[in-house]
Amino acid sequence: MSRIPAIFKSLSASGQSLKALMPFVCGGFPKPGILPDVLVACEQAGGSIIEVGLPFSDPIADGPVIAEAMHDALQAGSTPATVLDEIAAARARVNAGIVAMVSMSIVYRMSAGTGTGTGSGGVAAFASLVASKGVDGLIVPDCPLEEAAQLRDACTANNLTLSLLVSPNTPPARCEKIVQLCSGFVYVLSRAGITGESSSGPNLGNRIQELRKITTLPLAVGFGISTADHVRAAVKDADAAIVGSTLVRAMREAHKQRKDIPLAAKNCVESLALGLY
Repeated sequence: MSRIPAIFKSLSASGQSLKALMPFVCGGFPKPGILPDVLVACEQAGGSIIEVGLPFSDPIADGPVIAEAMHDALQAGSTPATVLDEIAAARARVNAGIVAMVSMSIVYRMSAGTGTGTGSGGVAAFASLVASKGVDGLIVPDCPLEEAAQLRDACTANNLTLSLLVSPNTPPARCEKIVQLCSGFVYVLSRAGITGESSSGPNLGNRIQELRKITTLPLAVGFGISTADHVRAAVKDADAAIVGSTLVRAMREAHKQRKDIPLAAKNCVESLALGLY
């Protein structure tokens, strides 16, 4: 069993039906080289699975906080390849799951060898590369369904999970296709639109119950989850809460004030993890 399913299985077998907190950080932000210590800090603070966004010039579905972080990371010289190297450097120190959020543009570019990457070999080469760096799974928000089976098979062959996104507006028939192509967990959007902090908690209605009817995979809720109360609302029915913009903002503020960035990340995640209990 790969790391991501093992984590969810361990949580569900704990006797307390524990849920997962999934912090999101942008690789290469707020400065190159900081990611290994941030990953350690996020795990220490209660992160079961940590998402790492591979920096991209045109991030998919990301709001202004994360989009700006991606821009800053690229401007500072970080690339998807350097971020993967930082993950590899951290792997021996981190037991939490590590999932890379990546655009298909990066998959295509690195697998085709047009940038620093794997050389020729298609999605299988990309999956092999990220697995060799210690990544446990991929989230690919813009993967066409017509190509998702090939990517999923490449992930499976390299002991990676693949998670795709289901939005509140996704029709039932398309939902079924999406969850069938996922492994590890399904990424459930709490709202339509882009990522970003919110003053109100997730309003999932019957969405989780509907998805439970068509998949046995864990369901992780993201978009707009900003506080411990939001986390609590998300995991009331779902299996995990994903938090990004709030954490990225806290890291930016620490960097601007020349404070300890990993400590700022740890404090932020600890405050959010209160919503799990």
